[in-house]
Amino acid sequence: MADSNPDASGGGIKSGKKPAFKMTPHPSGKESHGKGMQILRALSFSIYFMTCAFTIVITQLIGAPLYFINKEMFYAYMATTKRYFGITITTMTHVWANTLVRISGDASVAGQIKATANGGVEFNFPERAVLIANHQIYTDWLYLWWVAYANRPSMHGHLFIILKESLKYIPVFGVGMMFYGFIFMSRKMSTDRPRLSHRLKQLQAPKTDPRTGQTYLDPMWLLLFPEGTNLSGNGRRKSANWAEKTGVKDAEHVLLPRSTGTFFILNELKGSVEYVYDCTVAYEGIPRGKYGEQIFGLNSTYFEGLPPKSVNLYWRRFRIADIPLDDAETFDKWLREEWYKKDALMEEYMVKGRFPPLPSAKTEATEDESKHDEYVETEVRPRYPFEVLQIFVVVAIVGLMWHNVAKVIRAFTG
Repeated sequence: MADSNPDASGGGIKSGKKPAFKMTPHPSGKESHGKGMQILRALSFSIYFMTCAFTIVITQLIGAPLYFINKEMFYAYMATTKRYFGITITTMTHVWANTLVRISGDASVAGQIKATANGGVEFNFPERAVLIANHQIYTDWLYLWWVAYANRPSMHGHLFIILKESLKYIPVFGVGMMFYGFIFMSRKMSTDRPRLSHRLKQLQAPKTDPRTGQTYLDPMWLLLFPEGTNLSGNGRRKSANWAEKTGVKDAEHVLLPRSTGTFFILNELKGSVEYVYDCTVAYEGIPRGKYGEQIFGLNSTYFEGLPPKSVNLYWRRFRIADIPLDDAETFDKWLREEWYKKDALMEEYMVKGRFPPLPSAKTEATEDESKHDEYVETEVRPRYPFEVLQIFVVVAIVGLMWHNVAKVIRAFTG
């Protein structure tokens, strides 16, 4: 904004000088690193991430033939490689973008989010669930994948994400995501419905334990962003236009959700999943009327040392049996009303700097409220140092075996 202070004589802006522009300070403070260090951080980040990603894809390719031998072993193997990626991004965020994560929720999740003795957090969400969230910036999925990592039992090997179809054509990463069983959508339900139905049927196919003969369902967390895209100026305008066109109230801090895909997915999964877990995500430092993508990009977050001062997660739980899934219009209204509640939560966050606290959990033995934390405050971090090294184990073993076989061959042919 131009500096309009008058000169000493009171005659307005001094002639012959260009208006001065003030740089808006970053909400996370001054850059923690100079240009040289930023380059080193960017280089080390790129080497780390690409090395891990290539190693994981090679590990996937090594196990790919299992698909033709034993599909159960194949899916279990790919779940292991998915855990590797969960560890990769958890370590990555801890090293290059460490920040406070503040977690709370309403009464529906009381007792399911607990601080651990070492300053971490433990989620006790079920092994099969649908996760929905507002979509602030592209890093949302990193923190939600970390939640799967921090769950007991850990679910970072059983997380499935619905993505834009174009993402599967990204070199290296597209192959990895296809091995992970992620669901790619063209955003045209006429095209997506058959493939989506097929994938959802796979995710609820009963398995039989060969030892006991009992049937069971594989663990699964399915992550959806009903808004369809992250919050931005363009998305905000489209949401407002859609609200005006359909005659509904617009929201201020979130995009209005599109219900068609979510309605179809929940109808397909009901009977095999009991709960939907909803997360409202807020990043500290985003001013009213601004968008996270303008402030917390890859460069500022990971290279300049300017991640959000805190990432705030507020959880709610819904029983699928209580969600109106018999009628699309009724469900559309229900989902929109829940998004208005998210918008109200975001407004409370804007005013107070925090979401509402966790309510007290009552013990089964008494009606007394048990000791609890109103907020669990922690950071994204691996469970133990150098946990990320385990992603190199399969490639190392195969490389060692190949080396020994080559030596034997040379010994017999030399």
